[in-house]
Formats: sequence, C-alpha cells, structure tokens
Amino acid sequence: MALPLRSGTSTVAQITPSGSTQSDAERAGITGVTGPVGESPVPEPEAAPEAPVDVGFVAAILAELRKVVWPSRQQLFSESIAVILMVGLSAAAIAALDRFYRWVSLQVFS
Repeated sequence: MALPLRSGTSTVAQITPSGSTQSDAERAGITGVTGPVGESPVPEPEAAPEAPVDVGFVAAILAELRKVVWPSRQQLFSESIAVILMVGLSAAAIAALDRFYRWVSLQVFS
C-alpha cells in the first residue's frame, strides 16, 4: 500500500512498499515536470497511439456466439404468441380488478 506524502511544492511523492519514491508526474509518464505550481514546463504532446484491435477479444466473442442455441422459427413464433397471450390476460385481469374496485368505491362513497 502506497502512502502519499505532500511537500511544500506541487509535486506529490508516493512511497511504495519497496521504499522508492515516485512523483505523480513520473507515474503518469510525464517528463520535464519539476518545481512548484506555475513553474513547470508544459510536457510535449505525443502522437496519439492508434487503438489496437484485440483479435483475441473478437475471437472470444465469436466463439461465445457459436455456443448460443438459437431458437427455430417455429419455437420463436410459438413462444412469442405465448408471451403476447400472457400479457393480454394480465392486462385483462388488472382491468377487471380496477373496474371492480371502482364499482365498490362508488357503492361505498356515493
């Protein structure tokens, strides 16, 4: 576990378990940063590296997609009909309960 140490300058050093110190700038890979705030030179901009395509990651995705058991057209159709029917029945049941409670409330409060 590293403990941060603050000094009188803007540089923050960190003591690592090995006992060596490393500033924030060094950990970030910025060179040429020394001294208090305002006196630090601006680091030279580096060319943005192109994002490499992780071929192993893409291959793993394709391998997992090959393991998927895709439903047949008949199975997809029948299960879709079952879902639509269950949603319709649930909506009808909720509507019936709503009308019943409305009727009860009108009988009690009217």
